Amino acid sequence: MKFPFPLFLLALAGCASSPMPEAPAPQDPMTPAQRVAAIHDAAGDDDRELAVQPLRDPQVEDLRERAQQARVAGDAAAAGDALNQALLLVPEDPAVLQERAEVAILQGDYARADTLAQRAFQLGSQVGPLCRMHWETVRQVRQHALAVQAPLPARHTPEDAAQHAARAATMQAAIADAKSRRDACTVPVIERM
Repeated sequence: MKFPFPLFLLALAGCASSPMPEAPAPQDPMTPAQRVAAIHDAAGDDDRELAVQPLRDPQVEDLRERAQQARVAGDAAAAGDALNQALLLVPEDPAVLQERAEVAILQGDYARADTLAQRAFQLGSQVGPLCRMHWETVRQVRQHALAVQAPLPARHTPEDAAQHAARAATMQAAIADAKSRRDACTVPVIERM
């Protein structure tokens, strides 16, 4: 029996192995808003703790207030714009840098959030609620990176598995480091008699 050439090619193509379907990209189990809420929870609310608040320029305060209103309205872009304007006026203000880092998370820009939070820590107080917020921001960024890490492909070598495990271990260590630094921001409260 003689097959026509095009049918032979179709039959041969049917025998070829089909590619493995790609695994869906991992999803972060936490929303950006939940991550920002965790940052605020880390600040704590112990009114006995010293929290230094610098005198602020009224124009900067207006921009911060505009950013807060935009955040409440769910407009992260407008909040980011207002805080960017504030940072043009006070580029080394740790509180404004922290607020901008939080908005960066809401915008899905985790790398920028990390950079801003670490810069805020370098410029600010090394203890207290704001310090804890800086390091919790870094911790949340690192947890997000771990959550969205690409899974091992179905067909992988032992070397691939070892590299994947090493990356995960490195991320876990970075998360633990950020938590340790966050916890170091708390100093014992001196009870007054």
